[in-house]
Amino acid sequence: MIDLQGYGPRLLEGAWVTFELAVLSLIVALFLGLLTASAKLSRNRFVHGIGTLYTTLIRGVPDLVLMMLLFYGGQIGINMLTDQLYDAFDIDIFINVNAFVAGVVTIGLIFGAYMGETFRGAFQAVEEGQMEAARAYGMSDWLAFRRVRFPLMMRHALPGIGNNWMVLLKTTALVSIIGLTDMVRVAAEATKATHEPFLFMVPVAITYLLIATLSEWIFSRLTQRYNAGFGEAD
Repeated sequence: MIDLQGYGPRLLEGAWVTFELAVLSLIVALFLGLLTASAKLSRNRFVHGIGTLYTTLIRGVPDLVLMMLLFYGGQIGINMLTDQLYDAFDIDIFINVNAFVAGVVTIGLIFGAYMGETFRGAFQAVEEGQMEAARAYGMSDWLAFRRVRFPLMMRHALPGIGNNWMVLLKTTALVSIIGLTDMVRVAAEATKATHEPFLFMVPVAITYLLIATLSEWIFSRLTQRYNAGFGEAD
């Protein structure tokens, strides 16, 4: 194991925290993205308005500001709520906002808006005639969605999902600001203690690059799978 003046094990632990943070944030973002796309495609004006407000708000406020608001503002809001519960019902509860959870929720919220636009465009790219043909074969709405709409939608959505994932991966570095011990925070602390920034920041950069390279390979395989049966010009 590379020691790096005693910081090697902590950097490895921080790298795992970063990877967990990125993957969980992606899951949240994909879920919120599908909900947002459904809302913005809805004929219900209220639901459509909520989806539009969400994407406009998230895309208009800097990521770091949102993270600070959720982490610190969220803690204040929870404390106010628990204080009211104590005053009204004599229920004493203390909830501490965990930096990891705050990071996952914030990054998931941020990229849920971008994923929503990606999914919305992908859904619109699927010809309605495909779904009509599926129903003509006797498929239920859910079966037609799973067998027809979703695979066709993913074919159009994968490039956008891949791009969003790459940006999301780099955005995880922001969580060091709110106290999460990821590899960026460990490297920053080690740099301050030893005054050797290259010794610690270069391994961090290489780790991000390795994850990004592996991600490119995975997305290329997924693209091949969902493009099966289609010509390059389609």
